Amino acid sequence: MTSPIHCAGGADYDPVVSAGPAVVEAAALRADAQRNREAILEVARAALKQHKPFSMSAIARRAGVGQGTLYRHFRSREALIMAVHRQDVAELVQVAPLLLEQHPPLRALQLWLERLAAYGRIKHGLAGALHGVDRAQLEGEGYGPILGAITLLLEPNQRAGVLLADVDAQDLLLLVGFLWRIDLDDDWESRHHRLLQLVLAGLRVP
Repeated sequence: MTSPIHCAGGADYDPVVSAGPAVVEAAALRADAQRNREAILEVARAALKQHKPFSMSAIARRAGVGQGTLYRHFRSREALIMAVHRQDVAELVQVAPLLLEQHPPLRALQLWLERLAAYGRIKHGLAGALHGVDRAQLEGEGYGPILGAITLLLEPNQRAGVLLADVDAQDLLLLVGFLWRIDLDDDWESRHHRLLQLVLAGLRVP
C-alpha cells in the first residue's frame, strides 16, 4: 500500500488516487483477494485442527466466498492443505528471532516450542488429509526451515552454558517428535506442556 507524498505548499499527492479510478479499483481488488485468501486459510486451518474430513465447498461456505474464488486461489484440496502448512512453517521461522529479542534465550525457546506444539496439532490433520507424495512433500518442505529456527534458539542457550553443548537442532526435533503423536484428547494441552518441560529439563547443564 502506498503512502501520500508531501509536496511543496503542504499538499499531499497520493500516487494511487492520482493515477485514476482504474488503478484504485485494481488496488481494492488485490486487497479483497488477499482478504479472501487469508479467510480461506484460516477456515481450513480450523478444519484441520478438528481432524475431520472436509470438502472444498464447505471451506468456501465457511469462509464466505464462492467456490470459483476458492479455486482461483487453490486449485485443489491438496494445494490448500499445503498452503496452510507453508504459512504455519513460515510463521514459526519468522517468530524465532522476535522471541529472542523479547525474552531471555531459555524462555524464548520454551515459548517457541509451545508454538511448535500448536503446529503439531495441526500437523496431525495435515498428514491425515494427504497421501503418498504429498505427505513426503509436507515433511520435506518444512524440515530445513524448522531446523534453522531451532538452531537459532538453541545456540544462545548453549553459549550461556544453560543447555548441553553437544545437542543440535536435529536432536531436539527428534526429542519433541511426540508432539505429532499425542492423542488429541482433553488432556492434550496439559500433557504436551509437561512433556516439553521434561525435555528441556533433560537438556539443562547439571
